[in-house]
Amino acid sequence: MAHHHDHTDIDWAEMGPLLESQAELFTPLYERALAWLAKEVTEPGLIVDAGSGPGVVSCLFAETFPGARVVAVDGSGPLLERARARAARQGAADRFDTLAGELPAVLDELDYPADLLWASRSLHHLGDQRAGLAAFAARLAPGGTLALMEGGLPARFLPRDLGFGRPGLQARMDALEEEWFTRMRAGLPGHVAETEDWPALLGAAGLTHTRTRSFLLDLPAPATDRARSYVAASLSRLRDGFADDLDAEDRAALDRLLDPDDEASVHRRPDVFVLAAHTVHTAVRAD
Repeated sequence: MAHHHDHTDIDWAEMGPLLESQAELFTPLYERALAWLAKEVTEPGLIVDAGSGPGVVSCLFAETFPGARVVAVDGSGPLLERARARAARQGAADRFDTLAGELPAVLDELDYPADLLWASRSLHHLGDQRAGLAAFAARLAPGGTLALMEGGLPARFLPRDLGFGRPGLQARMDALEEEWFTRMRAGLPGHVAETEDWPALLGAAGLTHTRTRSFLLDLPAPATDRARSYVAASLSRLRDGFADDLDAEDRAALDRLLDPDDEASVHRRPDVFVLAAHTVHTAVRAD
């Protein structure tokens, strides 16, 4: 997920277009993850997307499981408006609902327990992740599955040596993002430090039959216009958010990469790609 780095309060409505375009770009990865889930999960009646954002993946669930009702849950009303509009465009509005409120408490407002609860990079925005997982597990029907997308690998867009500046720019940006993520977590209400052993945490929440699998997004060079736009938007947010943490050489390199008139920019250079991996952990509530 692309993050807002100038402070740890994230304006999700402002990020709506970026979140939507990123999820659309990552659709091949999500489709593979959902195809795997479809083999793991008995045909669900109710699917809950906890932390749905603009609903791109929620609508993929509606497509993958045509007999299911899907509820997109998020704390941002503007993002849920995007989700409802997408479901309507795809002809799934009659079995698509939204629920606005803060996780995990808002899940208590669900009319029915979930057969499949999907939480894609939403748990890490809860201060107490262990309590959050217990709350997710409590909303599962007997035999229901919790699917947690957390972890994976940082995205790569560019070769290690750009032909200018100091090689390894993206690795240095990764280190800054890790530090930002730690500060973001520490600033959350009720923050509890936790070893990120997700299968163990799922087991501690009373769930069984844990499984883990990672899924790759591999969009090789030359990048499409959509991929270039995503890369440019991602690097622009990093440039704005980390301006004070970068040395002059790295700031200059990012400025070149983001200058549409520069042949070496991500808008024009032929070697731009997108390579990323996301990891899904699943577990089941006993009958």
